Amino acid sequence: MTKAIRIIGISGSLRNNSYNTAALRAAADLLPEGAFMEIVDLSPIPIFNEDVEAKGLPQAVIDLKEKLVKADAFIISTPEYNYSIPPVLKNALDWASRGSDLPLRGKPLAMISASLEVLGGGYVQHHLRRVCGKLELQTINSRKVLITNASKKFDQDGKLIDDIARKSISNLMRKLVAKTQELSSSKAEGF
Repeated sequence: MTKAIRIIGISGSLRNNSYNTAALRAAADLLPEGAFMEIVDLSPIPIFNEDVEAKGLPQAVIDLKEKLVKADAFIISTPEYNYSIPPVLKNALDWASRGSDLPLRGKPLAMISASLEVLGGGYVQHHLRRVCGKLELQTINSRKVLITNASKKFDQDGKLIDDIARKSISNLMRKLVAKTQELSSSKAEGF
């Protein structure tokens, strides 16, 4: 029997009724057997500041890094702010990239974007791939999962009701789990 795959979900939105957080909940429901997801809350993470870092990591950053260390893989669902990465998400990635313990390095990453617009999400995923490449994450390189016109694809309770989006997320989750298993096998074999 193989060990369960632990996935950390990160939303690039702090909004209470965020479509991107709802997309993460849908992804958790669509995970293949043997995998589970925890969605982390980025709201307690302070803005990165080297002066703060020099005095010692804030507890919220320590807690985040501990969760990231224990993760086998990650999924980020994020809106697009001005054609780029929301500050809360970039801030969390910046904190995670600091120090000698780099909890993201070498781990698989999947991406989703949910947007009210018809074309929203493509730019943020492009920028996020560049940042995550620098952080040495192993991004799943498949067709982008962009949930456009999100207000029509989630019900009033935040449940994803669009069959095409659900199928796309399900396929992405299968690819993420398969990539995680592949990397785990390679490490076990000493590659």
